[in-house]
Amino acid sequence: MAHRVTGVLIFFFLFVHVLDTALVRVSPEAYDEVVATYKTPIVALLEYGLVAAILFHALNGLRVIAVDFWSKGPRYQKQMLWTVVGIWVVLMVGALYPVLGHAVRELFGS
Repeated sequence: MAHRVTGVLIFFFLFVHVLDTALVRVSPEAYDEVVATYKTPIVALLEYGLVAAILFHALNGLRVIAVDFWSKGPRYQKQMLWTVVGIWVVLMVGALYPVLGHAVRELFGS
């Protein structure tokens, strides 16, 4: 279920991204305003959520491939899921500063 939810979320992000990028041809001033809103701490949290969704979707996709194409995959799918979750948590902790560092500095100073 989480794999499908993250896939839908990523799709909607890409849809909005294409729309806001296309805005530059319609109104460069409006595009600049939209891009300015992306530099807020709330959007930084949303970016962290996007990183979380993409990372989980990618790692779980590798697990799904292993379950489908490895003869012993179905037998070890629960262990592989917990491995994916563990790797995902470690990488998400590692992504905290690079993704949210700007927002923290903006809120609390450098």
